[in-house]
Amino acid sequence: MEKLTFFALSAPEKLDRIAAYLSDRLTRELNRHRYGYVCIAMEALEQLLMACHCQSINLLVESFLCMVRTLLQSERADLQVLGTNSFVKFANIEEDTPSYHRSYDFFVSRFSEMSQSSCEDADVRTKIRVSGIRGLQGVVRKTVDDELQVNIWEPRHMDQIVPALLVNLQQTDSSSPAEQTEVCFRELLGRAAYGHINNAIRPVLMHLDSYSLWEGRSFAVRCFQIIMYSIQSQHSHLVIQQLLGHLDANSRSPASVRAGIVEVLSEAAVIEATGSVGPTVLEVFNTLLRQLRQSVDYQLTGYYDNTGKHKTTAAEEETLQDAVIRTIGSFANTLPVYQRSEVMLFIMGKIPVPGIYPVLGSPNAGFEGTRMIQVMLLKSLLQVSSGSSNMLTALPSSFLEPLLSYTLMEDPEIRLLVLSILISLIDRHHNSSRLRPVPDKCSRQDNLFMRKHAQRLYRHIYLVCKEDNSGRSHYEALFTLLAVLSLELANEEVVVDLILNCLSACLSVCLSVCLSACLSVCLSACLPVCLPVCLSVCLSACLSVCLSACLPVCLPVCLSVCLSVCLSACLSACLSVCLSVCLSVCPSFCLSVCLSACLPVCLPVCLSACLSSCLSVPLSACLSVCLSVCLPVCLSEDRGVEDDQRRRLEVVERFQTAPFEEIAASCGARASLLQSKLDQVFDLIVCPPPSPSGHAPPRSTPLYEMKFPDLCVY
Repeated sequence: MEKLTFFALSAPEKLDRIAAYLSDRLTRELNRHRYGYVCIAMEALEQLLMACHCQSINLLVESFLCMVRTLLQSERADLQVLGTNSFVKFANIEEDTPSYHRSYDFFVSRFSEMSQSSCEDADVRTKIRVSGIRGLQGVVRKTVDDELQVNIWEPRHMDQIVPALLVNLQQTDSSSPAEQTEVCFRELLGRAAYGHINNAIRPVLMHLDSYSLWEGRSFAVRCFQIIMYSIQSQHSHLVIQQLLGHLDANSRSPASVRAGIVEVLSEAAVIEATGSVGPTVLEVFNTLLRQLRQSVDYQLTGYYDNTGKHKTTAAEEETLQDAVIRTIGSFANTLPVYQRSEVMLFIMGKIPVPGIYPVLGSPNAGFEGTRMIQVMLLKSLLQVSSGSSNMLTALPSSFLEPLLSYTLMEDPEIRLLVLSILISLIDRHHNSSRLRPVPDKCSRQDNLFMRKHAQRLYRHIYLVCKEDNSGRSHYEALFTLLAVLSLELANEEVVVDLILNCLSACLSVCLSVCLSACLSVCLSACLPVCLPVCLSVCLSACLSVCLSACLPVCLPVCLSVCLSVCLSACLSACLSVCLSVCLSVCPSFCLSVCLSACLPVCLPVCLSACLSSCLSVPLSACLSVCLSVCLPVCLSEDRGVEDDQRRRLEVVERFQTAPFEEIAASCGARASLLQSKLDQVFDLIVCPPPSPSGHAPPRSTPLYEMKFPDLCVY
């Protein structure tokens, strides 16, 4: 071999004759089944190939490729492996001299065939498949960078190479060459230029269609994860466009196939976080929204084709719809803020408006179809709405006005979605999660702790509130403490005690600005459900302000108690405090509390009329009416427990179900009669009856003008 190498290098013009002799000798020995000489001939030509200079290598290549072709056509696996190894060594040689007459079509076809070998012997099959994959890898390395060689990216070559690789990727057993296949697949995609991406992706889509691999999703997702991580980042939007086009082409396929394609789209968008959508941003979202519309039509008709032969189910279509909505959110997260605002306006323009022909709705969809499309598009809008930093750009008039119009629709699901969108747009610092009610109930140990130590804790909180030298930080800490108490240890008893403590503190420190602000915010979180009742029965402004903010601290409690019963229980518990405190603070508030405590018994007519008449009278008149009219009526009612509970439920049901106009009319019918009775009572209080002796009694100071000493105030 040393002499042969020296001779070949000394006389390079003889290389073609040497190579031709070795090729003939290999063919002759192979036909005689003298495989030892076959290996020697192949090895000799390999060493000559490695030793020759680049300028003279073309003299050996044709004979070398002919020898490799002969070995690959053999039925013996060891000879196929030998030919593959020789070709891989040749593929790693860098050539400076171009070659115009080489053809690698046979090697592409043969290596692809070897990669899908179906030999019965598992070991032999694995050996042949690994050789085929290595051979394909060698063909790619040899031809991809040489423009004069065969174009490996042509569809006729890609249709052989890509399926051969995917078949091996699909195998999950330990004997399959999946790792070697993935390396080859990544190298192939990594060398793909801009104009070659489509030819490389199309066989993948066809393979997944042919073997129904979209429904399993896991393999399809894995394939496109490899693709997205392997190709150059500036070409990733081409993959997205290919998937979108394939989704449209499968618009009349089963929901599971469409859902698999959409799932792959979502994963592809997550992998490539920048520039994956490409220049046609709105076209991406338009395609996904069109899929939502078609899915709604299929769900309503029960068929996913026009002929009515292929059935679908609502569950399958809902799964697809959820996947599309998630994919819209994945694409939105890849966009800058200004493009996200454009997408929001685009989606808003697609939402069907009542009274106008729905843009995305089918003419035969009807009301239910329009409602479903509205819900789907609002859910999509919710996915896009997060992450805005500038309110002026996130909520322009062209977007805000139609969005707010949906808050007045009858459908509760649509109203809830619109509110969620507004929260997502406005909540730029992620505070909404902190304001949600705690799902876990208070444990038994916490309840025991509050029963044992709650009053002592509240007393010290109350005393801290009365300190004159407390600053803003003190009140912020107090607010935080009360809020944490309401969130972590909230139950019915804790809620009532918190209200009592807040009212006592707020009304006993001269209503200072800092303390009032702190405690009013804390108290406003206690009754989120009672606010509509308070406003509809015209409670005084003081109570409305205290209960208006309605943060969800006590929401789990208030939701489980009837509206009027909850308000009555909470305010009745405060009656003992309010009767004494309000003497020096607010007569209207005192009357409101008293009447609210009597609300389930005294009927809403009495409440409305008393409030409308008494809010402008002096303190003594309000207190006298409250004590001499409302409370005696309440206490004089001799009802059983069951009868009282029934009447309470009737009042609650009436205020929950009856329209406001009916309640107002019922109150107005009795207002004039009750007004006259109240006038008589007021006349008796202000102008006492004449004395029997005929002499006017000495005029005494009216009760409402008397000055009560501080010791009388709680």
